[in-house]
Amino acid sequence: MKNFDYKKILPYFAAIAILFIISIAYFSPVLDGKVLKQDDITRHVGMAKEISDFRTANNQEPLWTNSMFGGMPAFQISTLYNGNLVKYIDNIITFGLSGPVKYIFLLMIGFYILLLTLKVDKWIAIAGAIAYGFSSYFFIILAAGHNSKAHALGYIAPVFAGIILTYTGKRLLGAVLFALALALQIGANHLQITYYLAMTIVVYGIVEFAYSLKEKKFNEFFRSSLALLAASIISIGVNVAILWTTSEYSSFSTRGKSELTTNNQQKTSGLDKDYATDWSYGVSETFTLLIPNYKGGESTYIGKNETSLSNIDPKFTEQISQQNQYWGDQPFTSGPVYIGAIICFLFVLGAFIVEGRIKWFLVSATILSIILAWGKNFMPLTDFFLTHVPGYNKFRAVSMILIIAEFTMPLLAIIALKDIIKRPEILKEKAKYFYVAFGLTGGLALLFWLLPTTFNSFINNQEQQMFSEQITKIKSDGTKSDQVAQYVEYFNQLSTNLEAARISIFKADAIRSFLLILAAFVVLFLFNKKIINLKIVLSLITLLVLFDVWSINKRYLNDDSFISQRQLKAEFTPSAADEFILKDKSPDYRVLNVATNTFNDASTSYFHKSIGGYHGAKLKRYQELIENQLSQETQLFINTLKNTPTDSAIRVAFSQMPAVNMLNTKYIIYNPSAPALVNRYALGNAWFVNNIDQVDNSDIELAKIKTINPQITALVDKRYSNFLKSNKYISDKTDFVQLDEYKPNNLKYSYSTKSEQCIIFSEIYYDKGWNAYIDGNKTDYFRADYVLRGMIVPAGKHSIEFKFEPQSYKIGELISLISSIIMFIGIGVVIFLLLKKKISLCEE
Repeated sequence: MKNFDYKKILPYFAAIAILFIISIAYFSPVLDGKVLKQDDITRHVGMAKEISDFRTANNQEPLWTNSMFGGMPAFQISTLYNGNLVKYIDNIITFGLSGPVKYIFLLMIGFYILLLTLKVDKWIAIAGAIAYGFSSYFFIILAAGHNSKAHALGYIAPVFAGIILTYTGKRLLGAVLFALALALQIGANHLQITYYLAMTIVVYGIVEFAYSLKEKKFNEFFRSSLALLAASIISIGVNVAILWTTSEYSSFSTRGKSELTTNNQQKTSGLDKDYATDWSYGVSETFTLLIPNYKGGESTYIGKNETSLSNIDPKFTEQISQQNQYWGDQPFTSGPVYIGAIICFLFVLGAFIVEGRIKWFLVSATILSIILAWGKNFMPLTDFFLTHVPGYNKFRAVSMILIIAEFTMPLLAIIALKDIIKRPEILKEKAKYFYVAFGLTGGLALLFWLLPTTFNSFINNQEQQMFSEQITKIKSDGTKSDQVAQYVEYFNQLSTNLEAARISIFKADAIRSFLLILAAFVVLFLFNKKIINLKIVLSLITLLVLFDVWSINKRYLNDDSFISQRQLKAEFTPSAADEFILKDKSPDYRVLNVATNTFNDASTSYFHKSIGGYHGAKLKRYQELIENQLSQETQLFINTLKNTPTDSAIRVAFSQMPAVNMLNTKYIIYNPSAPALVNRYALGNAWFVNNIDQVDNSDIELAKIKTINPQITALVDKRYSNFLKSNKYISDKTDFVQLDEYKPNNLKYSYSTKSEQCIIFSEIYYDKGWNAYIDGNKTDYFRADYVLRGMIVPAGKHSIEFKFEPQSYKIGELISLISSIIMFIGIGVVIFLLLKKKISLCEE
């Protein structure tokens, strides 16, 4: 330590400080105490309220919540995994930062570490860190509130830093870095990003394997791979509680296989194909990597872009300003995946001039990412992956796989820049590739600007179909031919002016990308001619990259995206309807809110136990109940309310909602400013039934929900026949069952009957953790009415208790703790060896 040269590390601290300042500067409103308004975080606060309240009051995890969709596991909502001690390192790495500042800084610092691992100059690496961290998609997901996604993305680069170190001979250092980064990446708890990371690692492994055979170094490859495998096992062990509970729940969620046999051609062992590919990137939309507004950017009104209206007929201004600025293939979008014009230029240049395995890995992974992002627009490959590649069909929004290209393209771009800086003569030796790369990026952008309609369609298929349908309808209505001609002319002019507005939007970004690429090209050209020196090159390239991505990101996340703490709290002010319901101190009942998008909104869950909610992985059976019954019942009830019904009509409507009633839906919010409607037909927490209708399969069970009176008859799949002693039960008028105590993970009932009975509980069936006890003795129960719980109980006075006690969490936490300790031992060994100079961080 006496001979340690501190001056050597000062530039690295300076680089970290620069990245830190850039992160703070972009999100400067946080310095005034403001917070980013994120819709998904607001929803999360609503969906997690019962969980967080229970955690605070009881100092333990409930692991289950009844606040959404009648009840569901809390694993993918809000669960603390305290056995994972490695997660605390995350705060050290990010200096205790929080919110968007933390995630962007993490993205940049992680990429900076990777570039240093690849022996990129510390100053060039700053430009690379900015290019990666400021990719538009990261800011768009932060604006939406996808924090766990951004968090998981932040550790992709360090994971690869560990892999590269391991395969280049620094096995201990590389394996420990890989294990730590992977543990933190998995711990961010966004398994779709982890899955895409695994796919990228597989591509790297294939390339590395091929080179090991070519260079006759298979033994080295094998030993390095074993080291990484061991590190992976430890990382998985650290997060086994997350992975185990999620895997266990996955097969029961919308990510699992359905038992229904309808629409089989769309079904996979996971998500339905059409659902999984809803958000597919258009083939031509891929040019947004180069030109952000190639398809208009975000789904918003054209009127927000005032300059786009300057070239249209003034009499169409009002109509055009209300049209969608986005004209791509996705249902809607919050913004494009924009890598950066300069980065695209350097990436293409790198594909020509960079040598070795790293290039082939990065190019291959980029191409795979882009083609898979096309989804339904390139169905042969997508269908193969959905059908044959394990786990791929568990995730939706296939366009998200472009996160691979967002990682690989800046990486190859900066490696190309490194090679140019290290050996300027490379541009002379490979001059034609220098000009070809400029032509394929800058030249193409200029060509798009000059001939926009040659390469881009500015009216999408849905809009063309809509215009055609409008004209067809007018003709079919018996309108006179001269009037039809006027309507056709009107739609043609509307289409022409819409196209003109969108061309204006497109051309502005096309010429922008051209000028940025031209500037970068000129800088490198002057450097090659020795007209400017290295410091000027690095400064100019860094500033150009920062200007490029910074200015685009400000379109989607800017100072207007922030609100005060007071405004944030106002998001959860109870309405008159909420206050009316909250006066009811019954232990457990549910609420249907028809004043919101019932099954895509979590605001109701903040105050109540809702039969609706918002979550991407709800229980599949509940989703099927929504699609086949609850949505219909809800819509029929809304239609009744629209017709100014009498009290009698409302009561009739309540009686015709079997699924709503069996879920013990006691209150319906139809007008937040008025008291909620009280449903006298809600069946309560539990009830005795007289009949059991055993059905052959799920199709029949779901269909019969419409026809039965769930208060009298219960539907039970024949697979549970061994739990049943009879299909008929006769209850006495003195028999009763009641819920005495409620906790989300613990329900206590008491009952009294004169004979054996069948009780149906208005609680969601999930046997991977819920255990039933009668008088303290574990007892069997079964699924009834498609989603509920049923139990045969003996005569007499008894207590029933349901406890949620999943072993996957309990055992997983213990394994996580042990694995964390092993991880810390490995980190300690590496630090000790570094201090003793037995190993080094980089090659001498």
